[in-house]
Amino acid sequence: MTSRVPLPTATASQTRRALAGLLRPHRALAAATLAVLVAGATVQMAGPLLLGYVVDVIAEGRPASALVLPAVLLLAVAVGHAALSALGTVLTSRLGETALARLRERVVDRALRLPLRRVEEAGSGDVVARVAGDVAVIATAVREALPAFAGAGLTVGFTLIGLGALDWRFALAMLCAVPIQAFALHRYLRTSAPLYAEQRVAEGERAQQLLDSVGGAATVRAFGLSGRHTALVAERSWAAVRYALRVVDLRNRFFARLNVAEFTGLAAILCTGFLLVRADAVTIGAVSAAALFFIRLFDPINVLLFLFDQVQEAGAGLARLVGIADLDPPAEPVDPPAPSGASVRVSGVRYAYTPGHDVLRGVDLEIPAGARVALVGASGAGKTTLAKLVAGVQEPTAGTVTIGGVPLDRLGATGIRDQVALVSQEVHVFAGTLADDLRLARPAAGDADLRAALDLAGALEWAEALPDGLATTVGDGGHRLTATQAQQLALARLALADPKVAVLDEATAEAGSAGARVLEAAADRVLAGRTAVVVVHRLTQAVTADTIVVLDEGRIVESGGHAELVAAGGRYAELWAAWSTANLTAGSER
Repeated sequence: MTSRVPLPTATASQTRRALAGLLRPHRALAAATLAVLVAGATVQMAGPLLLGYVVDVIAEGRPASALVLPAVLLLAVAVGHAALSALGTVLTSRLGETALARLRERVVDRALRLPLRRVEEAGSGDVVARVAGDVAVIATAVREALPAFAGAGLTVGFTLIGLGALDWRFALAMLCAVPIQAFALHRYLRTSAPLYAEQRVAEGERAQQLLDSVGGAATVRAFGLSGRHTALVAERSWAAVRYALRVVDLRNRFFARLNVAEFTGLAAILCTGFLLVRADAVTIGAVSAAALFFIRLFDPINVLLFLFDQVQEAGAGLARLVGIADLDPPAEPVDPPAPSGASVRVSGVRYAYTPGHDVLRGVDLEIPAGARVALVGASGAGKTTLAKLVAGVQEPTAGTVTIGGVPLDRLGATGIRDQVALVSQEVHVFAGTLADDLRLARPAAGDADLRAALDLAGALEWAEALPDGLATTVGDGGHRLTATQAQQLALARLALADPKVAVLDEATAEAGSAGARVLEAAADRVLAGRTAVVVVHRLTQAVTADTIVVLDEGRIVESGGHAELVAAGGRYAELWAAWSTANLTAGSER
């Protein structure tokens, strides 16, 4: 099994720099947001002071008319605070969503530019968990946590100023709660930061296992691996659940400590107030205002501390996104040489997913321009690995792969894409119109080009029969294509891309027998005139190849035409006899 090498996660300093860079173009919006939040926190301070004044009016026995003005002011404070809070929430969300949109675009851009071998090393689940799961976590934090966090922070700061303005001893009394809160926060932060990071990794591993097991369901069933994959999914899922339960337990302990801090602080404020009133140092109204200030601190402090939960989780997700966003695009060679033709040469190639365990062992192979080679062998023989090396998805551990005499590493990622195209059994139908999906291969293609490519892939008839023809929406939320139709779409994209070298890795494996025959005929038409490497799923594909290469345990053990190899009575002859017998039996049963 290939060991996974996760994509990088940014350090705290890298994340802060990235965040500052995202906010820098929006200084005016950031300043306006801060001004509104400060104004809201300032207006909110007037409430406890006015209520304290009301208590003094009542305690002094003044007439009811003296309460009219403070009542009107309290109403104005309530309305003003509500309006400023709503505006602050809108501006904070807009600022956060704008920055997140820029980050999301950068992450997607970098993810699409990653070398395929790097994606394979990390596993598609790692990429999916970041661009889907981590983005969702951050988006939720931006919409819900960020406005509340900013407002609560300013409220706490201004309330402390208000307490000090009433009497410095109230502020001192309030500090009795601080050690308990600091202890609670210290314990929480010390444990939660690594816990959330580990939880995100566990969720990524669960996503990867689900993709591996569900995406390869046919292979899993064929080799009787259902039980093993079910156990792996259960193992990864329970690991994620265990982390979730640890998070719940951590939160419960955290809030229990906060409750103790609240009651301790309020008791200290009331005791201090009692002593100050008895000494005629303050009025009853001032004590009431101080108690209200402190009680008012409960919610924002709890919000701040509680939101550390979401902030920590979002921070872990942000670090993972910045880890991708800060990846340097793969360096492209300056002035790469142009291949002279479309011949492929594999020289002394070795490859190991895990050091010391070679999957390919000294493979030599020459494919003339325009020739078609079929790779045959048992599962694990190295067929797919060799195909990926020819396609430039992986780099050989030793040896070279050249196209037209130019090594792939000298062509660079762009040069490889121009020369080679890979079609595997895992075909993605992108959400959008069928025409847009096809134009991913050649954006400038006209409608006539699209129809010609579909016709070559044997798909024109059903494509034109769709409700809106080539304008029909396919993919998620659109018209659902069958496995055969999706693979025909991939072959049509290949025809539009028009590479010199085509690599097909079991491109008919997901279709049934009838579908496989349709796809084999389509592949014959699309591959005509191209240099092609085909990892065969059905041995009938090998019959029409110019050369059949038989792999066994990472080595080429036979090479030649179909008739020649059958007559030789070697490994291929055994495979052909077994295949013919199995299909003869299946045909008689039908």
